[in-house]
Amino acid sequence: MLLLANYYVTYRCNAYCEFCHFGDHEQFKDTPYALLDDFKSNVKQLASLGVKFIDLTGGEPLLHKEIHLMADYAKSLKMQTSITSNSLLYPKFADKLAGKIDLLHFSLDSPDEDEHNRIRKVDCYKSVFHSIEIAKSNGEYPDILFTVTNETYKKLPEMYEIVNKHDLVLLVNPVFSYFGNPGLSQEAVDYVDEYCDGKINIYLNKGFMKLRRNGGNDINNPSCKAVSRVIVISPYNEIILPCYHFENDKIKIDRPIKDIRASEKIKYYKKMEGRFDFCQGCTVNCYFEPSFAFPTNLYSVASLTSKFKYGYNKLIKQKFMRVVSK
Repeated sequence: MLLLANYYVTYRCNAYCEFCHFGDHEQFKDTPYALLDDFKSNVKQLASLGVKFIDLTGGEPLLHKEIHLMADYAKSLKMQTSITSNSLLYPKFADKLAGKIDLLHFSLDSPDEDEHNRIRKVDCYKSVFHSIEIAKSNGEYPDILFTVTNETYKKLPEMYEIVNKHDLVLLVNPVFSYFGNPGLSQEAVDYVDEYCDGKINIYLNKGFMKLRRNGGNDINNPSCKAVSRVIVISPYNEIILPCYHFENDKIKIDRPIKDIRASEKIKYYKKMEGRFDFCQGCTVNCYFEPSFAFPTNLYSVASLTSKFKYGYNKLIKQKFMRVVSK
């Protein structure tokens, strides 16, 4: 059952993050932006196929000049929406996006301004906090997304102080290994897991950590549902298979998505999800979040408590923010 659409509205970015391949601007400088008409056609079809959640992603999604129209259209179809931004362009779009993004995340890589700007290779630290103020004034309840690396994991206590000061939630995103980037060391995994345990304003999917301790996805007993529960669409209007991070194939959306999903190629990738050689040891959070959506294995069960806590925080506090802002 399809649950999530990872919709890449652009591959371009205005930051140069050390841990992210989108920081290679030369590689993506000539890539297109998703066309609004294609987006609307695809998302309408996805809604009819049962997709409940759409992540408007990139690159930096706010580089797309029609991102607010995309978010508005997805919301009109009763989809839950999310955007993660480095915040540089958020002030420009804040009013247009108000009320249209269910999960609004601002990336912060360090509590230290110099370190954050060095990692991103652009001066955007102050912009994060300016965007938080704007978002709250519009009745939004944003999160701070902390991509934890082997160099920054011991900054968690200081990051926790920041979210408590601003009455937000810290999303702890353990960096994963792909495109040659190393994942977290075992020491870092242990530290992150122990520090986050029991803290109110932190979201860390415990299923992720359990998966990492067990060496990642096992191709002989796969946990990944990257094809059956997720659909990935590129700015080129293509479905990417089996996932963006280990792209192996593409299907042009030149016929109804329902027909594509019933094709022999999709059936093959469903059968093989989590079983390819490159799937061995995978810990890419983007696909294990929906893979653990139902309590079908120990990883799913481990993730339930943290998901419930985060959902409660968002429901109560965001509702409060919207009442206060009126």
